[in-house]
Amino acid sequence: MNKAITKCPHCGKSNRVPAAAEGRPRCGNCHRDLPWVVEASDDDFGDIAERSGVPVMVDFWAVWCGPCRMVSPVLDQLAHERAGQIKLVKVDVDHSPQLSARFSIQAVPTLMVMVDGKVIARQAGAAPAPVLRSWLEDALRK
Repeated sequence: MNKAITKCPHCGKSNRVPAAAEGRPRCGNCHRDLPWVVEASDDDFGDIAERSGVPVMVDFWAVWCGPCRMVSPVLDQLAHERAGQIKLVKVDVDHSPQLSARFSIQAVPTLMVMVDGKVIARQAGAAPAPVLRSWLEDALRK
């Protein structure tokens, strides 16, 4: 299973964060929740997103997509703000055709919120940070 290096926003220490794990990642130094931002593909989406113990925000994106590049920092910020509460899973549609077909992705970016493997909210297209924050908060209240 792949691991990402995440810098703790609280103490600055680098931590290895697995793409899939029980619970949620915490800093090995200060023990505070870490932002959980990972990539997934056709092969590992089930383990990484659908069997996650925390709600998952899925970002279907593409390298060539300008709006995707505009939304990405906002999503990273939301993952930092909600460290320990959500996992951000990024799916490159060009490398994950089965997931794109399964979730009927017609446009990128398309965002979904999943809880216990079920899609509870979906948003297509780029939106400003306040709209995305409100959309995520509304989805997590369901």
